[in-house]
Amino acid sequence: MHMNWNFFQKRNLNFPFLFFLVCRRLGAELGKSVVYQETNGETRVEIKESVRGQDIFIIQTIPRDVNTAVMELLIMAYALKTACARNIIGVIPYFPYSKQSKMRKRGSIVCKLLASMLAKAGLTHIITMDLHQKEIQGFFSFPVDNLRASPFLLQYIQEEIPNYRNAVIVAKSPDAAKRAQSYAERLRLGLAVIHGEAQCTELDMDDGRHSPPMVKNATVHPGLELPLMMAKEKPPITVVGDVGGRIAIIVDDIIDDVESFVAAAEILKERGAYKIYVMATHGILSAEAPRLIEESSVDEVVVTNTVPHEVQKLQCPKIKTVDISLILSEAIRRIHNGESMAYLFRNITVDD
Repeated sequence: MHMNWNFFQKRNLNFPFLFFLVCRRLGAELGKSVVYQETNGETRVEIKESVRGQDIFIIQTIPRDVNTAVMELLIMAYALKTACARNIIGVIPYFPYSKQSKMRKRGSIVCKLLASMLAKAGLTHIITMDLHQKEIQGFFSFPVDNLRASPFLLQYIQEEIPNYRNAVIVAKSPDAAKRAQSYAERLRLGLAVIHGEAQCTELDMDDGRHSPPMVKNATVHPGLELPLMMAKEKPPITVVGDVGGRIAIIVDDIIDDVESFVAAAEILKERGAYKIYVMATHGILSAEAPRLIEESSVDEVVVTNTVPHEVQKLQCPKIKTVDISLILSEAIRRIHNGESMAYLFRNITVDD
């Protein structure tokens, strides 16, 4: 069956596995294009075939060099726009800068900036997975389909973890409690929450928007004197819930710097958990993550292939991969054929 669409993969030629899996499921071929760096570091994109009136899907798995990947994506989208493509859909399983979606001190909401840049470049739709904050969808002026990886991870728990009925789902901080509760309710398992970790969580970071800066001994009009907000004081580390003699499964959306996961695993071991799994959608696993995981009490780290991590797997055999190409392929097929996406969101709630 001939389909009036085309696929372009952005850069990332060293780890094209997700792209090839998607194309194989759809029976589609790679579009003809060239992406390369000039000697001065500028990015150049050349489209080598006609895309006039076609639906174009740019599959972008974010490699280590995030900024270069983003720039290449923008330039390719703009090249396809000027070549008169009908629709340009970005398939970005892990959306970069998603952690910078809130105002911190005198910083900026970079995720909103990136959303505006993608719209200006010519994208008309985005398919992504497990955004760090679901409110990010509101940054875009075009449709965003935020797919979920949880059905695949739940299936892994049921099929690959022996005696999973003796497991307890763990949130390594109160921030992750909703996600952990969703997993626990679907698997009919217990829930535990680690509370009082030493490092600051995202919600505890000082907003810091003092403008103008605070001045010592400044004279304040009595009528403008505001009550002082008391500083937070973290309690000693505690585990709310019983993990003794159980399998502990820590769930989150992103695993990048693994220190907090390693610390959580040590606490759970001390509380009597005899086996510890860590499960996340996006396995960025930066810096020394493979070594730290290998030397830790974590028995297995399970992530999906939204982000290339084959090098990390070679460094640490504890890292396992779950393939999510099936749901991406089905989303692409439905968007191209103008079918409803509701089937892909069955039984998905706001907290998932």
